[in-house]
Amino acid sequence: MPKFAIKRVLLQGGASGYLQTKNVLDRLSDVPVDQVDGIEPVTSPYEREMGKDTLCLLPYKGRFFKPCPGTNKYICCGYQILNVATNCPLDCSYCILQAYLKQPYLRVFVNLEEELEHVMRVIDMQPESIFRVGTGEFTDSLAIDPFTGWSDLLLPLFSSRKNAVLELKTKTKQIERLLRSKYRERIIVSWSLNSPYIATHEEHGATDLRGRLEAARQCQSEGFTLGFHFDPLIAHPKWKEDYLRTLELMDKYVDPKGIIWFSLGSLRFMPEFKGIVRKRHPKTRVLDGEFVMGLDRKMRYFKPIRIDLYAFIRENLEKWHSSLGLYLCMESDDVWQKGMGWSPKDNAGLKQFLDRRVAAFFH
Repeated sequence: MPKFAIKRVLLQGGASGYLQTKNVLDRLSDVPVDQVDGIEPVTSPYEREMGKDTLCLLPYKGRFFKPCPGTNKYICCGYQILNVATNCPLDCSYCILQAYLKQPYLRVFVNLEEELEHVMRVIDMQPESIFRVGTGEFTDSLAIDPFTGWSDLLLPLFSSRKNAVLELKTKTKQIERLLRSKYRERIIVSWSLNSPYIATHEEHGATDLRGRLEAARQCQSEGFTLGFHFDPLIAHPKWKEDYLRTLELMDKYVDPKGIIWFSLGSLRFMPEFKGIVRKRHPKTRVLDGEFVMGLDRKMRYFKPIRIDLYAFIRENLEKWHSSLGLYLCMESDDVWQKGMGWSPKDNAGLKQFLDRRVAAFFH
């Protein structure tokens, strides 16, 4: 089980009638359970308590499957989100969910199994399209897998489809259920990485870098395809030397030929995020840089800083291996050109680039 503790479970909105609820409660049999009518939204984000030790089980009434929201101001990759839960048991100081989520607790949607039939129908109706699907937009894909059992549900469905891949993105080493599964084809296990300084001081509750890479090595040895994400890259004193330490660790643990893609993104946040982080993480250093409002109304590093971050990481990753599927998340054409040495020009171009990676890895 994970190193963080679930102290109580809340059942909301008829959750008790679902099979997934029964399975979760069986795995958390020693945790007290309460029935609730609803959860009050938090009105003041500056007083927000995330309630990360409480698991709220409820049926989700929105769309389970939808495109990454992105923005038309920057180049987006055409990712598809499978919305299995919101909130995360980890407590990274830079996490945008602190400002985005209006309700507390780890909210797990127990009608996922019933809704997956519709999701698969959408995928099957477009056999000529490639669906790159992830569950890590609003939660960690694997952190609470030991008691949600998401991998048991999802791996068989995605492994059997030739026009989709499933990416499970994490900062943990919760891979036990994955390794017990017999399914490997078209499953990408990805780790979010950062510099040792940021991982130690800002990624609270996450597995340390060495532990993440040990888990990645184990998954790779068991036949899984790997992905990695440096997002957000954070400028801090001696960041170049510090990120090089992470790249040196990667070289010790994983074979770069088995990496399907590696995304780079820089710290960005909504203006109200700054006050929330100062309140919840008073010792943080992630807000110390120079920021300006971007075209998407989010605060970003000045463009020369972003270009320097991307160019340095790209050059050193390319020394390690020439074909890692490097791409930028939510950046403009000129930043692509200056930081990466090329640009996909638009959303369609980036989608084609990543779809070709899928075709090359999964024949």
